[in-house]
Amino acid sequence: MRPSLSRSGGLVVMAATSAIFLRQAHHSDAFAYVDLPDGGVPKIANKIGASPSYPTPLLLDSENLEILAAFANQLADAARKEIIPYWRQGRQVLGQQIKVEEDRSLFQSASPVTLADRAAERAMRELITEKFPDHGIYGEEYGIKAADADWVWVLDPIDGTRSFITGKPLFGTLIALLHKGTPVIGIIDQCVLNERWLGIVGKESTLNEIPIKTDGVITLSDAEMYSTTPDMFEHGDALTKFDAMRGAVRTPHYGADCYAYALVASGFGADIVVEADLGLYDYCALVPIIEGAGGIITDWTGDRLTLFNHEKSRGRVLASANPSLHCQALEILNMQTVPSDELTVALRSIPPQRHNTNGITPLICGVMIGELIAQFGQ
Repeated sequence: MRPSLSRSGGLVVMAATSAIFLRQAHHSDAFAYVDLPDGGVPKIANKIGASPSYPTPLLLDSENLEILAAFANQLADAARKEIIPYWRQGRQVLGQQIKVEEDRSLFQSASPVTLADRAAERAMRELITEKFPDHGIYGEEYGIKAADADWVWVLDPIDGTRSFITGKPLFGTLIALLHKGTPVIGIIDQCVLNERWLGIVGKESTLNEIPIKTDGVITLSDAEMYSTTPDMFEHGDALTKFDAMRGAVRTPHYGADCYAYALVASGFGADIVVEADLGLYDYCALVPIIEGAGGIITDWTGDRLTLFNHEKSRGRVLASANPSLHCQALEILNMQTVPSDELTVALRSIPPQRHNTNGITPLICGVMIGELIAQFGQ
């Protein structure tokens, strides 16, 4: 299937074999929501001349968002106060327990939880309830309250508890605010290193109040890829596709949890993150941060990450520094069969596509990969 421009106003179809010819579109200055012909969840396509990204819609009052972002910072401060006293303490002080969850991957089926996790979430929930009693809360440790509210706070007090209990500072407190299911504010707070990433929809993301920007390579063969662990990919489809991804990149890295997404957003040398079996609290805060830094974050099918799309997305997350990397990764993650060695070599050899020319790199990249798949995969 060949990509095409729609007649409704200059939208680029950005896929190859899985290309969908777009119908009605809801326009904004830099992006458009696209209604799928089958009535599915809208994907987002770049408008010609727009900055290539997958932004969340800016439909909210900017001043109100700043007030809510300031409160999110207060939540992060409160979590810090609870977490720091437990840093690099012994097992007895941490009060470690194992949380068992059924129908999860090997990695997620039995995860540690500490007194620090619980204390930090309690502190944040108390502040939210006091300040915004009508807001919902979706927390990892203490569950869900009013998830159908217009505003819902999504909390992961310590994302990367395994790192925390072994004294490795690659964990973070994740705080997200959703409006009608869509992440509009996100914080990654690394209390030990005194680093805080903040994303607000429609604004530049920051690290300690300094604007940040992704700075990734253009082709997967040059990419540094992060995943928390291979054990988060269930045997079968997920693990097979992950194996294809780590065979297509320069180097796979492991063990950073949310910190890997912060590295991509900051342009510190990480290019792409691919993960699976994440909870809603594991990724909602990442969305505004990655997008506000110029990157792209979706599920493995290219759909947006929202509260209402969580079950469909199955916790499978892909974050990339730029559209070129993202569309190459999506093609691998959406293959029906394992790519042959010959196709993998071909995918790695795709020449660089500059992603700052008219915002149409996904179109170019999609055509090239589609032709390779048609040549080698059928």
